[in-house]
Amino acid sequence: MTRRRTFIKGSAATLAAATFGHFVFPEQQAIKPADFLKSDNDEFWKAVRARFPLTDKRIYLNNGTIGPSPHPVLQAVREKMEYLSEIGEYKGQEDSRQPVAELLGVAPEEISLTHNTTEGINIVAAGLPLGRGDEVIMTSHEHAGNALPWLNQKKYKNFRIRVFDPGPTIADNLNRINDLITSRTRVIAIPHITCTTGHKFPVTEIVKLAKDKGIRTFFDGAHGPGSIQLDMKSIGCDFYASCGHKWLLGPLGTGFLYINNDSLEVLKPYAIGAYSDTGWEISTNRQMLNGYVPNAHRFDFGTQSAPLANGLKAAVDFMNQIGMKKIESYTRSLSSYLYNQLQSLGDKVELLSPPEEASQSTMTTFKIPGTDYRKFGKYAAKNKFRIRFVPESGLDAIRISTHIYNNKGDVEKFFNIVSDYLN
Repeated sequence: MTRRRTFIKGSAATLAAATFGHFVFPEQQAIKPADFLKSDNDEFWKAVRARFPLTDKRIYLNNGTIGPSPHPVLQAVREKMEYLSEIGEYKGQEDSRQPVAELLGVAPEEISLTHNTTEGINIVAAGLPLGRGDEVIMTSHEHAGNALPWLNQKKYKNFRIRVFDPGPTIADNLNRINDLITSRTRVIAIPHITCTTGHKFPVTEIVKLAKDKGIRTFFDGAHGPGSIQLDMKSIGCDFYASCGHKWLLGPLGTGFLYINNDSLEVLKPYAIGAYSDTGWEISTNRQMLNGYVPNAHRFDFGTQSAPLANGLKAAVDFMNQIGMKKIESYTRSLSSYLYNQLQSLGDKVELLSPPEEASQSTMTTFKIPGTDYRKFGKYAAKNKFRIRFVPESGLDAIRISTHIYNNKGDVEKFFNIVSDYLN
């Protein structure tokens, strides 16, 4: 069987070839992959789109829920599964730790491999030493994955959750958070980017505000990695949970939790297993647990899926070869274009995503006044669009996600069906 070694270990040109191949466009000769990756034009993004198993039968605008995986990711999962079946092994779950750490700008020792964002959130919510009278600051725009773990721990630990409604600007949100801080505040636990309106919070400024007051910071990062450039050390937070199946375009069932090494010992490991410990014994004469491994690896344990981990590694490789700076610029241009187009409709639509550009992301949320969002959703589905409803926080709205496989034509077609619906 031929292994996919070129994609994993090859030179820059070989990596590009494995990811994009050689392309022939009208009036052009074959383009060398290494040179092609430097481009940023319509033909480049068409080539990116060609790496996905998406069809022309539907326009996919729901990456904020699940990102379709490109062929190199699917291939990586399949080949690792076949390989492990051939040799009768199960190891290889570590394959994604190093690339994820590099993507976030942290040490591999600070990354715990999880199965999704929610698992990482549960680790933090359960592990922090909170009790009666302590306070946690959250938003009114939480996904169930962040809301439920904290609500569940509140039931057992009797701490208080204080909530703010996201404001339209960076300054407004910093003021709202600051107004909720008291001497009992222990944690700020909010989304980096909300699932509801794509509101991007000023995480670096929030961390500084919290540190000045001795408060821990945790961010639900489900919509961060893969949509924006990230440097956890610059952000400075204590904990950050995310997944591989959204903007990184990796397999379902992959996730990771960043634990700042300075905050490691604050977090109690209530669930552990093989590879979490530094030694243990259970016998008739002695029962003991020596301690935990001195890094974030104590929170991931037992047998995990090596094929999925290999797929996540391939997803990070795929994104890195394009370049996160290029990806963020391109996808933000699409969401900005949609925002401006919808804004041109005046009071016929109600834009819920923030007006401030620095607070916007690659998701745009809006309502059509006087129309049930589900009715418009059926109309969009009839016209071959995959979108997302936003019932959270009582918004009853429509959310559109744009990613690297989308283009301006997709946005224009969606805007046209909105216009047609209004007429």
